[in-house]
Amino acid sequence: MVWHLDHRAGLAPRFAEAKFSCFPCRLEYRILGWLPIILLVFYPSAKRVLDIAFSLFVLVLTMPVLLIVAILVKTTSRGPVFYKASRVGELNRDFKMLKFRTMVDGSDRTGPSITASDDARITPLGHFLRLSKLDEIPQFWNVLIGDMSVVGPRPNVRQFVDAYTEEELQLLTVPQGITDLASLWFRVQEKELTGSSDPEGDYIRFVAPTKVALGLFYSEQRSFTLDLKIIAATFGAVFLKVDPSWCFPEEARQMVRSENKSTVS
Repeated sequence: MVWHLDHRAGLAPRFAEAKFSCFPCRLEYRILGWLPIILLVFYPSAKRVLDIAFSLFVLVLTMPVLLIVAILVKTTSRGPVFYKASRVGELNRDFKMLKFRTMVDGSDRTGPSITASDDARITPLGHFLRLSKLDEIPQFWNVLIGDMSVVGPRPNVRQFVDAYTEEELQLLTVPQGITDLASLWFRVQEKELTGSSDPEGDYIRFVAPTKVALGLFYSEQRSFTLDLKIIAATFGAVFLKVDPSWCFPEEARQMVRSENKSTVS
């Protein structure tokens, strides 16, 4: 069993995490009025149950759409239906993240790893799949088999992970996800890099600092409630075009403002 105590701001431990061999849980220490209480929170187990149930629901519900998209990808351009992207997951483990192929076959060997919306390697169908986020749906298979979670920092390529600072390596202490606060903030990231002569460099300079900051915030403040808010905000942003900023805790908003100021300066 491993304990982790939080001593933020010199205060008494606010929560402690305990991991048993087969039943992870978290102990939270709180003050209710004058009465100190300890709550036993089975967050990791609840998160995994949510991941399995939600990914099964999405995969079954979208099966007809997945079949149609697969046929279109195969018949409109040469190459495989799925692109298996090499990514780094929780605990620094490499895995293959599934996506519908949206670029010409072999494009990962002929250009930068960061893609702008005007990248010539993107197929005509690929533009639609990326804009609608349909290319991301196969990742629910990664969630189902335990490579990823529905909510968590987006998995990065090995090239960027190897350059992480000691602080940034904390991103790998939690399951990597399909959506998170950073995904919502940069929900049209490719458009941010449109017209750039150096999309990879601009990503590192202007996008990555805020994504890392929000990822670290999530890894420290993650909770079942925050996960549900992010899932709801993602659904609203993708399908209803609702501004997802309502799900951002105030501390996260302040963090983004601070990162944006430092990036501009």
